[in-house]
Amino acid sequence: MVKKRKERIRLLLEEKGEIQLQELKELFPEVSLMTLRRDLISLEKEGSVIRTYGGAVSVKKLAGNGEEDPYNVREVENVEAKIKIAEKAVKLVEKGRSLYFDSGTTLMCLARILPDENFTILTSGLNIALELLKRTKPSVMTLGGQVNRNTYSVSGPGAAGLLDNFNIDLAFMAASGFSVDRGFTVANVYEGELKKKVIKRAKKVILLLDSSKINKDLPFTFAGLEDITILVSEKSLPPEVEKAAKKFNVQTIYG
Repeated sequence: MVKKRKERIRLLLEEKGEIQLQELKELFPEVSLMTLRRDLISLEKEGSVIRTYGGAVSVKKLAGNGEEDPYNVREVENVEAKIKIAEKAVKLVEKGRSLYFDSGTTLMCLARILPDENFTILTSGLNIALELLKRTKPSVMTLGGQVNRNTYSVSGPGAAGLLDNFNIDLAFMAASGFSVDRGFTVANVYEGELKKKVIKRAKKVILLLDSSKINKDLPFTFAGLEDITILVSEKSLPPEVEKAAKKFNVQTIYG
């Protein structure tokens, strides 16, 4: 019985991509939530799923090559939310500071509205560097390393090396997913390791996260709430996320 139920759950996840525990409870009303949670834990150990806050995601959904959707696909998703986040985040930029701009579509929204002031900016996003060069005053540097076609970002040993000599006042970071259990996650291990190093070098870490990424986990965790200073989203956070943020003294900005 247990084996058949787990197989049905696995097939359902492969079909839908992800599922919440409450949905499983409706499909298996005779089984407790605790038992269903144990089924997901077992499937995760078998390598079929990755558990998320309140559910699970099929490993097959996470793209077998460990990459995100192409940039031009993500660029047109949740545009209004990303613009709202950028408008909040730009108010946190301080003139004369050394800044780090992570790669990603939300960071591009921020780059587009950055004022033409004296900043020293280091970025892993090649397209973001080109956008920043439309200004005349900022000093712009890019990391070197392997270029990811899906994100237009650079990462790897070469990229991490430059960070050893760069002092970051404010790091504006992005994540592909977040849950209270797993923290901030990405699909690419090299990008995850680079993000970890940036966070260690930064005095303040400002994480830009649209709400569609909350309660979604990708394979590689690069930070937890305890590692960031400010979390910016386009709308109020779920109660469990707000509670966890307060626990680690993370300032939340949204609206």
